[in-house]
Amino acid sequence: MVKLDPSPEQHKMLCETMERFNEACNQIAETAFAMHSANKVEIHKTVYYPVREHFGLSSQLTVRAISKVCEAYKRDKSIKPEFRLDGAIVYDQRILSWKGLEKVSLITLHGRQVIPVRFGEYQKARMDRIRGQVDLILVKGVFYLCVVVEVPEETPYDPRGVIGVDLGIKNLAVDSDGEVHSGERILSVRAKSDALKAKLQSVGTKSAKRHLRKLSGKMARFARDTNHCISKTLITKAKDTLSLISLEDLEGIGNRTVRTVQKSQRHNHSSWSFNQLREFVTYKAAIAGVPLVYIDPAYTSQECPICHCISKSNRPTRDEFCCTCCGFSGPADNVAALNIRARVEVNLPIVARFFAQPQALPFRVG
Repeated sequence: MVKLDPSPEQHKMLCETMERFNEACNQIAETAFAMHSANKVEIHKTVYYPVREHFGLSSQLTVRAISKVCEAYKRDKSIKPEFRLDGAIVYDQRILSWKGLEKVSLITLHGRQVIPVRFGEYQKARMDRIRGQVDLILVKGVFYLCVVVEVPEETPYDPRGVIGVDLGIKNLAVDSDGEVHSGERILSVRAKSDALKAKLQSVGTKSAKRHLRKLSGKMARFARDTNHCISKTLITKAKDTLSLISLEDLEGIGNRTVRTVQKSQRHNHSSWSFNQLREFVTYKAAIAGVPLVYIDPAYTSQECPICHCISKSNRPTRDEFCCTCCGFSGPADNVAALNIRARVEVNLPIVARFFAQPQALPFRVG
């Protein structure tokens, strides 16, 4: 994010523009919901001129408002989209332009305004890679621009080893070297958050609802930060050892939860963002040039890594593994990580050849 440094007068203009823009979005949402349509062309023909006249938006701001509403309605057509008056404004290159690294020119209700911006050294080095749209957001009275920066990907190296990673609930991630990223703090924070949510929901006042929204955002940021830290640690370890990372292909894990997870665990299982952690590992691996593959997760938690006996009885408890054939035992998550590594290690020379071809990234094994 890039911080804006507007004058008091410019700050007032931005607030007015943001409020008017989102009022227009709510009006357009009424029409889209009534028409049962998320088609931008249809909505544009119906609302463009009335919205411009009533709310005083420029041509392009009106177009951006229509686009924002249609995209929101397209995600869930069962409900009418609602927009906070301090919701983001989406700018494109026609209504926002950069003036070097010191200022930005953007459209408001009062015409274009040239506003100073503040960059950190890390951001300055990447500003020549800005791509696509820019979101103007308001956070605690301060305006920021959320920009998309294109980051070049490194060429994947020839892996010399494999790190298998098992994702879970009690332990968020366990690798095949035995390193554990515990989820106990996550479970504790979520339990307190759920208790407070239940209390606020029972109150039902406007103040309680505002507190609920803040609480929801706080938990989402906490989960995101935790996933960032775990993924960064995994990628750094893999690159330092020139290893390949192997993950389970957990697409559709939410659907499998109903069949495989106890009722008492379903809330925790569905609440934690497995997919987000996997996405973070995927994009960080691409940037760092770390080879990454996905394997079929079938029986990774029931197979013995020593004698390869597969049995439900190998899991006497959720946390423990004990092979009924050879007697090998250990923490279940560690055993799963070993199996994930083994399924790729057996094909490592073949895997290495694939990573010599960038178009093959990432792929699945098993």
